[in-house]
Amino acid sequence: MHLMYVDESGSVSDPAQKYFVLAGVSIFERRTHWIEQNLNEIAKQFSPEDPHLIELHGSPMRSGREGWKAFSLIDRLTAIKTALKAGIADYHSKGVNLFGVVIRKQILVGVDPVEYAFEQLSSRFDLFLKRQHNKYNDPQRGIIIFDNSTTEQRIQTLAREFKYTGHTWGKTSNYAEVPVFLDSKASRLIQLADLAAYALFRFYEYEDPSFYNVIKHCFDSEGGVLHGLHVRQ
Repeated sequence: MHLMYVDESGSVSDPAQKYFVLAGVSIFERRTHWIEQNLNEIAKQFSPEDPHLIELHGSPMRSGREGWKAFSLIDRLTAIKTALKAGIADYHSKGVNLFGVVIRKQILVGVDPVEYAFEQLSSRFDLFLKRQHNKYNDPQRGIIIFDNSTTEQRIQTLAREFKYTGHTWGKTSNYAEVPVFLDSKASRLIQLADLAAYALFRFYEYEDPSFYNVIKHCFDSEGGVLHGLHVRQ
């Protein structure tokens, strides 16, 4: 099964922020353990006795919130880049793919950015799964795994609508179940999705490419066509 871990960056309701980002990291189930171990090694640098006390969360790491102020800025920034490399870039050739939706909020008049982003993300992941089946004889289904969110009920309802009623481009047909929601503190892979979303947000909101450059080549693509990144601005 292909698992896509998803998280967001940027606030829909904050008028001071121009962009909202939803990002997903698609990982084949047999690779999740090894990527988790890589991320645990990074967390161990900050809590050798119990690395699971450390949550790799982009915005607090960069700003020094949630206890991160105890560590130097250079160490925090390096840890973000190292996690993106060890969790995504180093595994892209082994089937790890990025998906991202970047929305300039003022463009979507009368449209919920979360719903728009989820439609884009879920349909693109569905097409990825269909492509794997049709071209590479890989019949694996997929499942989307979100960080816990107040939008859980709406996301699950949308997923059912996309399957049975359809979305803008048709119906989804390759998901094993409606999206699942987990506590990010318990899942290194959700934390990895957070770092990917934060890298995109920093790039578009602040024109800061420092994190984005690590993963910019990792979005789902085929034959020179970029499928995994949608930017609306």
